[in-house]
Amino acid sequence: MSPRDLNGHGTHVASTIAGGQVRNASYGGLGAGAARGGAPRARLADQEIPGTLHAVERGITVVFSAGNDGSAAQTVSNAVPWVLTVAASTIDRSFPTVVSLGNNEKLVGQSLNYNSTLNSDNFHTLISAGSCDERTLSTANVTGAVVLCSAPWLASSTPAGQGFASAAALVSQAGARGLIFAHQSSNIVDNTYLCRRAMPCVLVDFEVAHRIASYAKSAQMPAVRISRTFSVVGNGVLSPRVAAFSSRGPSAAFPGIIKPDIAAPGVSILAAVGGSYQFMSGDVHGVPAPSMTDHFGMPIQAEGSPRKLADPFDFGGGHINPDKAADPGLVYDVDAGEYAKFFNCTLGPKDDGCESCTGKLYQLNLPSIAVPDLKDSVTVSRTVTNVGPADAACRAVVEAPAGVDVSVEPSVIRFGGGGGRKATFRVTFTARQRVQGGYTFGSLTWLDGGDHSVRIPVAVRTVIQDFIADSS
Repeated sequence: MSPRDLNGHGTHVASTIAGGQVRNASYGGLGAGAARGGAPRARLADQEIPGTLHAVERGITVVFSAGNDGSAAQTVSNAVPWVLTVAASTIDRSFPTVVSLGNNEKLVGQSLNYNSTLNSDNFHTLISAGSCDERTLSTANVTGAVVLCSAPWLASSTPAGQGFASAAALVSQAGARGLIFAHQSSNIVDNTYLCRRAMPCVLVDFEVAHRIASYAKSAQMPAVRISRTFSVVGNGVLSPRVAAFSSRGPSAAFPGIIKPDIAAPGVSILAAVGGSYQFMSGDVHGVPAPSMTDHFGMPIQAEGSPRKLADPFDFGGGHINPDKAADPGLVYDVDAGEYAKFFNCTLGPKDDGCESCTGKLYQLNLPSIAVPDLKDSVTVSRTVTNVGPADAACRAVVEAPAGVDVSVEPSVIRFGGGGGRKATFRVTFTARQRVQGGYTFGSLTWLDGGDHSVRIPVAVRTVIQDFIADSS
């Protein structure tokens, strides 16, 4: 393994984990502020771990990326139960870029267009060039013009990042003065870095692109101006959202486990690369946060799937909440012995209970419940450890998945008074409908009447026959 980081990716992740505080860090003035890693006093050991289970058995939290193969279902990687699998989410920061048309209409896209030498207050000729392939550009004189590339018919077959890179290269080679590229919500604003020395590039959705194209078609001399990008941070940005590229569950190999486990910021993360700072995205950029806090919290929405609310197979237990990690109230302890048994069963067929172990993964003491094969009724047990007030009493609140009845026994768990710090409860799922269905989702929350609300996600799929899902 070479210590040289040729593309800056490893340096970027290391800086996100343990970088010291640097004031006035930015990318060309964008995202400006004090940059600091999550654990600046940490010491990093960069090595491959051959046995993650052995590390977990020794008390080391092992965190993996869910993968960058989203937004399709069943693409999640690293789905073994003893590791923390992390989805990527957005943060409350965006980079709006104003696109002004010659008819005084102002539209907004996203970009990293900070280079003042490439921007001017002048309008330039606007040309709508469809897919912006070589043939289309060869028939249009785009020299000195701003080119709109919008091909919604290619969106399902060409990844947005690939399409943008190709369009930017071709449009630049043709002598254009700027690029407006239409895409689905794909979290590719980092890719506009490719244009930093050539021309202003801005990303818009297909609705905005349609309005620009309509103006270009109707105007006698269509003109456009791309303004310099600025940063917006805070409540004005709708976040967090699961990144479009983030891999989704359920796991094809282990459907009885909800993966990913958690979501953490992994889109347009500003961190050190060489002697400067740069934005990068990917599930691996979300890995440092849970490795430093090991807790989760709020639910989020989904990118890349229009009008789709995110579910546990997008974000697991929710978006990481570091403030609550210091005082979680209840925890679901890892049972390394059960994980070791599960691991041994994955090595090959055995007769010592492997069928029940690998086939009923929902019995592992995880902070989530997934029942992929509910026919009539299934009872799942969990054990929680109280790390909050010694005399706590917690009440169960259930949000039942659609078409499923859920009961919890006991519905109140009490600690202290000789009851100890641990409590075991049982959750029974009963199908109300005899249908071959898809997954429906819910949750189980323990409330102590004070500051603690301990919620775990629930996913249930009703079936009539084994190993048959509704894929229609």
